[in-house]
Amino acid sequence: MIRELAAYERESDAVIATEEALLRDGFGPRPLFEVTIAEWSDEPVGFALWFLAYSTWRAQPTLYLEDLFVRPFARGRGVGRALMQHLARVAVERGCGRFAWQVLDWNAPSIAFYESLGAKVLREWLTCRVEGPALAALATAGVADRAET
Repeated sequence: MIRELAAYERESDAVIATEEALLRDGFGPRPLFEVTIAEWSDEPVGFALWFLAYSTWRAQPTLYLEDLFVRPFARGRGVGRALMQHLARVAVERGCGRFAWQVLDWNAPSIAFYESLGAKVLREWLTCRVEGPALAALATAGVADRAET
């Protein structure tokens, strides 16, 4: 389903996750994420991959939804709504002050769906990301200078 999500988001070539990495990072001694699988007639039809972040302003955890995906044939049956309601309950149970996620600006069906759930789309916030060589460069920037002092 991760590859199906990437195809839907027009990023099929971006998936480098392996089963081994997901098992290590989500099911090891210190899980970095949790995942909720939705089933329909005993078949997996969707998932929500999420983790807890922390709000400095609220001094409370935030349930952050990294990815939500429902297979096309299962859409319109309440699967996505059920996943979101489940995560809202988890957020409340864990004392979260927020339940947050991002949506691509071109994904009008998802934006409408999220707004129907009561979500406020924060259009004034922009995502910033550093990855790959730029991340490595940032991590090592000034290291030689600090070593000399």
